[in-house]
Amino acid sequence: MRRASAIAALVFFLAAIIPGSAALGYVADTTVPLGGGCPQADRWNLSLASPLNRRWSTSLSPAHTTVITVNASGSAAQLNEIEAVVSASFAAWAGVAGTTFNTAVNPGLIAPLGRTSDPNSCSNDTESNADGLNTICFNQASAGFSSGVLAFTRTITANAPGVSVGASGPAAFAGQILDADTLFRNDGQGTFATPSALATPQGAGAYDLESLLTHELGHWFGLSHSAVWRAIMFPFAPPPGSFLGARPTAQVPDGPLADDDRTGVRVSYADSSDAVHTGTIKGHVVPANPFALATIPSPSTGRSVTGIFGAHVVAVDADTGAVIAGTLGGWSCDAANPPAKFDGSYELDRLAVGHNYKIYAEPLEGVVGPGDFALPLAELCGAGATTECGTPAVNTNFSVRARPGP
Repeated sequence: MRRASAIAALVFFLAAIIPGSAALGYVADTTVPLGGGCPQADRWNLSLASPLNRRWSTSLSPAHTTVITVNASGSAAQLNEIEAVVSASFAAWAGVAGTTFNTAVNPGLIAPLGRTSDPNSCSNDTESNADGLNTICFNQASAGFSSGVLAFTRTITANAPGVSVGASGPAAFAGQILDADTLFRNDGQGTFATPSALATPQGAGAYDLESLLTHELGHWFGLSHSAVWRAIMFPFAPPPGSFLGARPTAQVPDGPLADDDRTGVRVSYADSSDAVHTGTIKGHVVPANPFALATIPSPSTGRSVTGIFGAHVVAVDADTGAVIAGTLGGWSCDAANPPAKFDGSYELDRLAVGHNYKIYAEPLEGVVGPGDFALPLAELCGAGATTECGTPAVNTNFSVRARPGP
C-alpha cells in the first residue's frame, strides 16, 4: 500500500488551452544535445517519405518453447499467428486519436510489417550491428536478460542533427530515434503465449505476448515507464495467464492501452488538428517545510534545488475517477537559459478540455521506484560526469519484468 506525500485539494476544469511547454507532459525518455542545452524528448521523425520501418524475426528457439501458439510449431500458420499479434500490438498505438501517426487520419506513416529469418537481427550488446531497421527478436541472446527480465527494448537516438545509424538516414534534430529493437527472453526462463493460446491449458502459465509487446512498442515511440498500475507502460508484466486492458478490436484498436498511455503518446506526437486534447495543467511540488531543501547539494554552480524532484504527479478525472495522466515532476528547462532547474515543476499536457481534474502527488516508494525511469541528465552532463552525452548517438535499454512476489 502506498502513502501519498501530498494531496492537492484543487479541482481543475479545463475549458481551453493553457499555454506552456510540453516538455514535462508525460514520462518520456529524453536526450541531451551534444552541444548542451535542455533535454529533448525522444521521438521519431515520421513522414510519408520516411515512415517507421518495422520487421520481426521468424527465428524461434529450437531448444526452448518461447512462444506458445494454437497452431503447430514450425508451421506457416504459427508464424501467421505470431505476426497477427505483432500487427495488433502496433495497431494499439496507431489507433490512439489525436496523434500524428493515427492510421485512420494519417495513413502511411508506419510502413508494412516485414519479416527476416536472421535470429540475430536486433542490435547486439555492443551495437556493432545496429542497422536502423527496427526489429523484434525471439531467439537472440543478450546479457540484458538479467534475473526477472522478460523482454527489453534498445533504442538509439541522435544527440545532434546529421547523426545516422545504418538505414536510418541523417537525424533532423537531437532526440530523434534512429533505431529500436525488442528482444524477448528465449532461455527457457520465460514463456509467452498468443491471445488464442493463452486461453488454453498449455498457455495458462505463460505471459501474454500481446501485453508485453504492446508495452515494448511504447518504448519504440519514446515513452519511458509509468507508475500507473493499469498503464501498459507499467514496468511489470501482468501475471502469467492474464492480460492488461481489453483485447483490441477493429472498432477499438487501442483497447490494451490505458488513458495514461494514450496521453503519453499524444504529448510526443501531438496532432495539431486535434481540438479535444488541448488542455494543460502545470505547477510545482514543494515540501511543507521549504528549509528541508537546504540540505540537498547544489546540482551545479549557481543552481540550487527549490522543489521536490521525482514526485509522481497524477491527473484524475474528478467525475469518473479514471486516471488520465501521470508524470514525474521536479524539473524544468528554459531553452534560453539551460541547464535544467530542479524546481519541483510538473506539467500534464494534451488533456481533454471540458473535464474536471483532481491532481495529487505521491512518492515513488512502492513496487515502482526511481530506477524504473530514465531521468534527465542535463545537470550531470554540464558538470562533466561520466555519461553518454558526448557520443554521436545515445543508447537506452528498457525492460519489462516479472512482478515480484508478496
